[in-house]
Amino acid sequence: MADLRNGCPTDGSFKEAVCIDAGRVYDSCCDRDCLEDLRCFFLPENQALINNAISVRLRSAEVLNVFIDVEPVNFNKGFFSCDLTFFFLLGFDVYTSPHSCPTCINGITTYSKRVILYGSEGNVKVFSNRESEVCTGGNNNTSKSSNSPKCVVQAVDPVPLSARIGEIKDCYENVCCIPQSICELIGGNVVTDLSNGSPTVYVTLGLFTIVQLVRNVQMLIPVYDFCIPEKTCTDNTSTDRPCDAFSKIKFPTDDFFPPRPCDTDSSSCSGCCSAEEE
Repeated sequence: MADLRNGCPTDGSFKEAVCIDAGRVYDSCCDRDCLEDLRCFFLPENQALINNAISVRLRSAEVLNVFIDVEPVNFNKGFFSCDLTFFFLLGFDVYTSPHSCPTCINGITTYSKRVILYGSEGNVKVFSNRESEVCTGGNNNTSKSSNSPKCVVQAVDPVPLSARIGEIKDCYENVCCIPQSICELIGGNVVTDLSNGSPTVYVTLGLFTIVQLVRNVQMLIPVYDFCIPEKTCTDNTSTDRPCDAFSKIKFPTDDFFPPRPCDTDSSSCSGCCSAEEE
């Protein structure tokens, strides 16, 4: 076995070249979106609170799901349009009278955007045997799929920026079909058929996303050696005493002494270091 250091041979050579089937990122983009005045939807009992509210505060925001639809761009071969629909779960503090304790409720809002990325061309049909998919009416367990690119969306939970109570000016504003699976996460169907002039909540969120277009391809890669674990599996949870487990926890130095900007960002070290040198 080759002498390894950090998983690589010390002499810089590899043993063989192997062909693997893996997802290759053909195109990607990152985005910073400030989503202003998104209309929120609530359960009937929570909408009743909004009708009598004097103010609201946005406590939290979470990405529940992203629905993705990928279609080829007809006038530009190799490019695909990725239609993304985000569903957010929002937490609010609702105030119905001055100097009163707020009521905590949840709501849902949505946001849609389109991204065009390059995914190359490939029209082959892929057949493979998968035991999890059995054809109806026979013993054939061969499944078929296309070699079309796959859109992958990465998103962190949005930054809750602001919330306000406003009247609906267009009853069809931002109204879409909210799936049952999304409604079940807050306990039932939300109210979407409000008339013009009804009070509702508008929120502003900050969203960071990365969108990738991935296609499965065969690639030739160098292989250094097999990945043989060097650590033995242990389970000390049932044998260690609580104090023994506590003694193995690293002392939280950063919690007592928060790092300076120059300790965490090397690009800004010049100012701090020069000050210390002086």
